[in-house]
Amino acid sequence: MSDVATPYIVSALKYRPQQFADVVGQEAITETLEKAISENKLAQALLFCGPRGVGKTTCARILAKNINASQAESTDNDFAFNIFELDAASNNTVEDIRSLNEQVRIPPQVGTHKVYIIDEVHMLSIAAFNAFLKTLEEPPAHVIFILATTEKHKIIPTILSRCQIYDFKRMTVADTKNHLATIAKDKGVKVEDEALHLIAQKADGAMRDALSLFDRMVAHSQEGLSAKLVAENLNIIDTETYFELVDLIKAQNIPDLLVRLDHILSSGFDGGQFFEGLASHFRELLVCKDPKTLPLMAASEQTKSRFHEQSQSLSVAYLLQQLDITQEYEAQYKSVRNKRLHLELCVMQLASTALSGEKKKPI
Repeated sequence: MSDVATPYIVSALKYRPQQFADVVGQEAITETLEKAISENKLAQALLFCGPRGVGKTTCARILAKNINASQAESTDNDFAFNIFELDAASNNTVEDIRSLNEQVRIPPQVGTHKVYIIDEVHMLSIAAFNAFLKTLEEPPAHVIFILATTEKHKIIPTILSRCQIYDFKRMTVADTKNHLATIAKDKGVKVEDEALHLIAQKADGAMRDALSLFDRMVAHSQEGLSAKLVAENLNIIDTETYFELVDLIKAQNIPDLLVRLDHILSSGFDGGQFFEGLASHFRELLVCKDPKTLPLMAASEQTKSRFHEQSQSLSVAYLLQQLDITQEYEAQYKSVRNKRLHLELCVMQLASTALSGEKKKPI
């Protein structure tokens, strides 16, 4: 008898939180919901809003399970919890909502409440919203609605006024990185701290995106993840490259600087991305200059040490001047025809700036 291969499960599903304690980065919301359940003060209409991949639907499912937890026989049986999920993106007509209004009148067979999770609720038509208003305003005692959306501004005010609103925040780089480190340890994957930092930054506050990127990197290299490998695969100019560029700028070594820039462009990196990364690097160097602003850096301890070391020989005035030049060239980048020349002029002007930060007088 041949062994059946274990099906692969993506990390976003495998490590999806099953209880509020497992939810990352939304402690204020999860604590409030837990307290509302324990004190029996949960509103009948809740609206979860925030960016994608931050835990809205996950929290809705955990909440739905906890509402009937004392009555449930199995925590894995969604039917025992009377949980009904509706995707408003594909069920957004008046007929769909009228059908829902009919269903909510029927009391639950098991447990105390029926919970309706309506995802992407902003996709409902105006007519569907109006058909839903009366039910949302005076729902049966056995019904709780949990609405989820990424675009709260598209929901009509009359719906908003009938809901208790919970605003989910973007994940911080630190929270995302720590969660990825836990998963990497569980999977037995060797990974550099800076590599996780790059993935967390690229995810831009969305944990689901971070997990998808992590899976992609692990699939590419089973042996381990280095910062260099992650930067190459995510098409990111790695931090080490910017350290080298700033050293060349500081040394006013224009020939080597132009050769290094050519290598970056030949590798397929976009000029706009280059400007953004360079400005960010100068900003981090500026932040390093004062212990009070050091916590504003979202980087690993090793990288913070590198920034601190490089910033020692650079004055605040010099860094402000370099930021000003970089931002000015970045603003003009989209409108210029010869983009390569524009980039070269920028780095040459950066390298021509005196270390004192003083602007050179025109000849």
